[in-house]
Amino acid sequence: GVWRQTKALLFKNCLIKCRTKKSSVQEVLFPLFFLFWLILMSMMHPHRKYGEVANTNLGTLDTSVLVNFVIGYTPPTRMTREIMRKVASDNFEDGLLTEEYLSEEELQEASAVKPSNFVGVVFNDAMSYQLRFPDSVAMSSIYMESR
Repeated sequence: GVWRQTKALLFKNCLIKCRTKKSSVQEVLFPLFFLFWLILMSMMHPHRKYGEVANTNLGTLDTSVLVNFVIGYTPPTRMTREIMRKVASDNFEDGLLTEEYLSEEELQEASAVKPSNFVGVVFNDAMSYQLRFPDSVAMSSIYMESR
């Protein structure tokens, strides 16, 4: 029963493969070609491994860069107000100017009005947020190659 059916099916598949040599060769060579291509691409762009940075004292923050710096945030909830108050008062002696906005659209409009010194913070929940930078902020060259 089962052995005879298996043997007949195997024989049928061998006949089909022998009669369609072109497609059979393509079935074998295309995956090998793509595997070779992937290996070649990974060798051209190797992953960079960055070593550990020693735990050193970086000194005090130069607050002269942060003159007239504005951080806008949304949504204005009790938790976000508390987080932004801590950011403004605990990390900077003079305190940063923080502004709350009712929606993300208002935050984007404000960043269009004052693009040079404005950073937006959109809180997704109490544990996650997204930063909104104006288009004029230069991206770090460290991460440009990995894009």
